[in-house]
Amino acid sequence: MVNPSQEQKLRTVIEHNTFFFKPVREVEEADEKSVVVLVDSLLSLRQKVALCGCKEEVFVEHLQSNPNGLDCLLAITGFSAESLKRLLTFAKVKDDPSLNALLCRDLWKDAEPNRDEPNREWSFDEIRAFLKKNRAFAEGIVRLFFRGKQEPVLQEILPLFEFNKLGVHKLQFSEEALIDTIARYRLKGTLKASRESNPERVIEQCLQEEGLKSERGKPTKVRRTLDFIILSKQSPRLVIECSYVATTSSGMGDKAKTEKEVRRDLQRHYKDVLFWGFVDGIGWFVRRKDLERMVSAFDDVFTFADEEIQRFRQRLREVFKQSQAR
Repeated sequence: MVNPSQEQKLRTVIEHNTFFFKPVREVEEADEKSVVVLVDSLLSLRQKVALCGCKEEVFVEHLQSNPNGLDCLLAITGFSAESLKRLLTFAKVKDDPSLNALLCRDLWKDAEPNRDEPNREWSFDEIRAFLKKNRAFAEGIVRLFFRGKQEPVLQEILPLFEFNKLGVHKLQFSEEALIDTIARYRLKGTLKASRESNPERVIEQCLQEEGLKSERGKPTKVRRTLDFIILSKQSPRLVIECSYVATTSSGMGDKAKTEKEVRRDLQRHYKDVLFWGFVDGIGWFVRRKDLERMVSAFDDVFTFADEEIQRFRQRLREVFKQSQAR
């Protein structure tokens, strides 16, 4: 059988495009049923709050008795399941006394899932199951949303966009709070993609303040586009790659592999080039094997912690002072 031509393949996609993927009827009906169930659960919770007041015990009971209790809590606050997973991972790793007290952690940590794998992140299903069987854990999750805004360590680590999803005002079903949640749902992707909210902007500012010009691009004989090339693609002296991962994915292993291949390309074709990486975020923290492969690709690795930014600046001065001296 003869393979279709480029024109035929292009025409196939254009002439037979479905435009939007429409699942089979049974799947669509199941999806709609999930929506209806969650709406019913939210209406039930709102009624409980109206009758009994916006109290922690009302939400604890709903979390433990209603299969969609946790989804309700996340829906009215706009807090994503991924963010909750990351926050619980942070709490386990940080082991901060004040945060532990907020989460009632001393009352549930001996029963927590996978205690023999402290660095493994819990799945959402594991969190749901643990909420049902351990009241102290359910109380801790509710306290997180009721009182989290008063917790210093959360003020330090959570972006303001996420931090402002916490607080009792979100749990009162007030019109203003629900509008705020809707607005945050709408803007989350847009704000995350904005240039000023990108971690790479921090690197860019450091380079500018140190008087160093950089460009993004693909040097000759290097297999991919690079984030920061100093001083030029034609004659790179320093290459910097940035990977800030808050959500784990299977692609992280591929990312590490690619960076190692880029290192080989640079070493093979450009004499004395340095290859540095900004590798940060809880996503890398919980994927230790991928992290080990990732950091092995670089000559030096930095995070976005204040002390690491200062070290980065100092290393820049050392490298380019030496270059000027030559």
